[in-house]
Amino acid sequence: MTPTTSTTSTTSTTAPLPRDLRDFYENPAVPVASGTSRSVRQARMLARALGPATGGTGGTGGRTVLDIGCGDGTAAATAAPFLPGHRVIGVDWSQDALRRARTRIPYAVRGELTGGGLPFASESADAVLFSEVIEHLVDPDAALDEIRRILRPGGHLMLSTPNLAAWYNRALLLAGVQPVFSEVSLRGVHGRPGKEVVGHLRLYTPRALKEFVTASGFTVVRLEGAPFHGVPRPLRPLDRLACARPQLASILLLHARRT
Repeated sequence: MTPTTSTTSTTSTTAPLPRDLRDFYENPAVPVASGTSRSVRQARMLARALGPATGGTGGTGGRTVLDIGCGDGTAAATAAPFLPGHRVIGVDWSQDALRRARTRIPYAVRGELTGGGLPFASESADAVLFSEVIEHLVDPDAALDEIRRILRPGGHLMLSTPNLAAWYNRALLLAGVQPVFSEVSLRGVHGRPGKEVVGHLRLYTPRALKEFVTASGFTVVRLEGAPFHGVPRPLRPLDRLACARPQLASILLLHARRT
């Protein structure tokens, strides 16, 4: 996932090859955290949307925020100081990720978006953080259906995902190079910049993401851009400038509400 100037094929020799997606994501060597800048921007968006910790679900106290696909808990831990009085609960199906998350956040539970569904009642959550998850899913339609089920009417969805149309990906495609963030194998990097295999199955442009979320029963409120921590240092000022135009930004930050 980290851009470099090389486009050669690389394959890990320090970990066994994955048998399937679950095997891949239970491998402790697979990255489960994303950049701090993205997490901070997303947390600020959520804090503005939720407001002070009064009048949450049930009419009292703070609101319930679920970080679905919490990974090692970094995003939830980053968001917590921006959400005083609100309750943030991490959710992941990877036992390895949950072990790490519980060292950073008070609440982390096991749950899946498909199969039996999440271990929460319908309309029980005020907001969902969905950070760098949707690009890993085989069935994103079912995932948004499940998120919509657990959100109360008007509840907030804060979704982040890599931008297929990022400024550097446009140049790479013109040069005939596989875009950053895209992957053709779970066993190695082929034909694109970067060294890490992170299991991306789906990528979105801003237009496609907004249309997809709207079709899933949400109203898009705002779309912002965020930088990507893996951009080479000399290019980071340009990457930060691109955030002013989400169409060109590395990371898409979308705020939507359950219709």
